[in-house]
Amino acid sequence: MIGYLWYLIEGVAMSEKKAWQSYEEVATYLLNEFAEHFGLECVEGKQCVTGASGTDWELDAKGVSKNGEGFLIVECKHRKGRLNQAILGSLAYSIQDTGAQGGIVVTPIDLQKGAKKIAAHENIHHVILNPSSTTSQYVLRFLEKVFVGVAVSVGISAEVRCQVFSADEMKAIKAMPQSEREEFFRNL
Repeated sequence: MIGYLWYLIEGVAMSEKKAWQSYEEVATYLLNEFAEHFGLECVEGKQCVTGASGTDWELDAKGVSKNGEGFLIVECKHRKGRLNQAILGSLAYSIQDTGAQGGIVVTPIDLQKGAKKIAAHENIHHVILNPSSTTSQYVLRFLEKVFVGVAVSVGISAEVRCQVFSADEMKAIKAMPQSEREEFFRNL
């Protein structure tokens, strides 16, 4: 009983943090799939990078440049409201402190006007990712392009029935008129 209760409690805790955590994981996966569009070799998952100030910055993800000498900070914000300039300002400072070449901010909706100005000035790419996206079903918009992933599930089933008839039964079936015979086989 205690094990079952722990399972339920743990399940609730997992589901409470799952929305933003899943959003980060899906965003990281998809950015890695489209890394070449940003001039990146790959996008790595959550990690810490120490800045020049001595501050350890937790990155939601890290985009590694093709030559391996630079990186972009990826910040995922699974929010219902538009991001403001203060949030983009914080990202801009983390870029400066870590020596990153820029950033990518992933949100479900557009940025506020001031946030757009900071993003343009600080080499921060804005990616819009539908909040209910998965790694196979998504709507991803960036760099004036829209990418859509669709998963299709197809099920096929067949039924084969076999009935054995004696020689006498076969003679009787063959003796039936064509329409009666077709009806007989349909009703088997």
